[in-house]
Amino acid sequence: MDVRFNMLDNEMAAKFFARFANAGLVIHQSPLPRTTQELVSLRASQINGCGWCIDMHTKEAAAAGETSVRLNLVAAWRESTVFTEAEQAALALAEEGTRLADAHHGVSDETWARVRDHYDDDQIAALVCLVALINAANRLAVIVHQQGGSYQPGMFAAAFH
Repeated sequence: MDVRFNMLDNEMAAKFFARFANAGLVIHQSPLPRTTQELVSLRASQINGCGWCIDMHTKEAAAAGETSVRLNLVAAWRESTVFTEAEQAALALAEEGTRLADAHHGVSDETWARVRDHYDDDQIAALVCLVALINAANRLAVIVHQQGGSYQPGMFAAAFH
C-alpha cells in the first residue's frame, strides 16, 4: 500500500494541519492527564485501523513513560487489571464515541455517568474534544494511506511550532 497523497506537501492541507495541530495543543495543555490522552488516542486509532496514529500514540505514550504492558493491553482494556477506573471510563467513552454508527445510542448514559464520576468539567471538555479530534485525524490518515512505522516522538509537534 503506497501513500496516496502527501498532505504536508500541499499548501492548503499544510495550512489545515497547522490549525489542526493548534487544536491538539489546546487538549495537550488541558488538565486531562497526558497518559489518558495517549491511551484514548491509541484506542480510537486501533478501532479505526489507523497505522500512522497507532504508531504515533504508542511512541508518544512510551516517551512520556507509559509501560509496554499497558500499551499492549489497550485493545483489551476490559479484560485487563492495569487501568484505573478513570482510565476505563475514558476508554469506554473513546470506544463509544468512535463507534457511533455501531451503536444506536452513541455514548451510553452509563459511560457518561462513569466519566462524570472521574473527571471535572475541563477534563471532560478535553476528553470529548480529543475523541472528536483523534477520529478526524484517523480519517485523514486512512484516506490517504498514511502508513505507520516511521514516526518519532515529538515529530508532529515539532512540524507545527
